[in-house]
Amino acid sequence: MNRLQQAVQNNGGRTLLGAALYFYDPIFLEIAAELGYQAIWIEMEHGHITFAEAADLCRMAAGTGMLTMIRIPDTQRANVLKAAECGPDILDVPMIERPEQIHELQKFARFAPEGARGVFSVSRAYHYGVPSDMVATQQAINANLCLMAQIETGSGLERVEELAAIPGVDLFIGPADLAASLGHTSHTSHPEVKAAAERIVRAARAQSKSIATACAPTDYAFWIELGIDLLFCSNDIACLRQAGGDNLSKARALLAQATASAHRHAEVKP
Repeated sequence: MNRLQQAVQNNGGRTLLGAALYFYDPIFLEIAAELGYQAIWIEMEHGHITFAEAADLCRMAAGTGMLTMIRIPDTQRANVLKAAECGPDILDVPMIERPEQIHELQKFARFAPEGARGVFSVSRAYHYGVPSDMVATQQAINANLCLMAQIETGSGLERVEELAAIPGVDLFIGPADLAASLGHTSHTSHPEVKAAAERIVRAARAQSKSIATACAPTDYAFWIELGIDLLFCSNDIACLRQAGGDNLSKARALLAQATASAHRHAEVKP
């Protein structure tokens, strides 16, 4: 049982709620923990977080009890290995469309005999070499680390049953890219996109796989009703934009009222 599965079990089988970090921001991470988020997504595909920063964020999140997920750009050995050495709970790779990609992810993320991960016995993932039993430590890392293949294209959807059947890797759904790939850019609630998501969830559950996604508030109910394991329902940029926009709108409204009131008073003066 990997750490995501353990967390879901400890949560009574209910969907875990997470927030994404697109920038290196320990303050946002701590605020998310204080608010009660249960997982942090560390973005390394589109964002500019470094591996050193990712390791720090994993360390901080572990201190709060939150799960950590690192998303890397691809299955290249250097990306998989360096991200795995940061010691995340979940390692996610986007744009998975072929079994070969999943096998490559497993090869570089799992120690032998499950894979061919290189040995670096002093990393955070390895507890800095403190455990004395190398074999036991490697097998514990294999068991605990959740690997996720992100299904978010029409090509991935066409082969989702085949991809889901590969042992040892769970699935993450990318609704925005999936919608775009199916010809419904920005319409993640389109019936065809929802049907595709339901197909992916069925494929995952048929193989007893965990399933995760991220979405906007308008789609929360859909995903929660599907009973997914992990839902990333916010991110640092969205929180800044929403709170900043709300406060600005309130201040502008009050300023407009004050200006109108001043004009009225000016008009009634003799």
